[in-house]
Amino acid sequence: MKKIITSVALLASMTIANAQTWQLDKSHSSVKFSVTHMMVSETEGNFKSFTGNVSAQKEDFSDLNADFSIQVNSINTDDEKRDGHLKSPDFFDAEKYPTITFKSTSFKKADEKTYKLAGQLTMHGVTKPVTFDVKYNGTAKDPYGNIKAGFTLDGKINRKDFGLTWNAATEAGGLLVGEDLKVQAEIQLVKQA
Repeated sequence: MKKIITSVALLASMTIANAQTWQLDKSHSSVKFSVTHMMVSETEGNFKSFTGNVSAQKEDFSDLNADFSIQVNSINTDDEKRDGHLKSPDFFDAEKYPTITFKSTSFKKADEKTYKLAGQLTMHGVTKPVTFDVKYNGTAKDPYGNIKAGFTLDGKINRKDFGLTWNAATEAGGLLVGEDLKVQAEIQLVKQA
């Protein structure tokens, strides 16, 4: 029995030792969103402050584990008044819920370069399972010897699922803000020594 326990402990330590840790390269990453406005156009925005950590043992990232955090107060739609409204209790309620978090639960290969990233998204105090499409853009060494990996993430979430229900009717009888948030992120990771 002691040999079995020792073998399991050794295997676990080898697995941890082989796991590669990656950190978000903020200067080469972005988190954007868009939502339909008045049923006739898309309004776009982004978050300026976010962090992320990834670990994976396999070169193709198929065993990836990831967690990301976004600071709600960093929302930017190039309109100060609108940004203030989005931070208010009508929408994100940044004072009460200052962060949006995502913790992966699986990263399944769809084909050679595309994956389905599933996880738990917490926003506005509500946690729900979500799935995003991810394209793995490859890995390369920069001029300073750092190993970088790039990913493009696309997805859609219904804001009402997370308690973001504010809306207003237009004169034509439609709604001012669409329910679906389109999410797009460019993620560049740096391999840690």
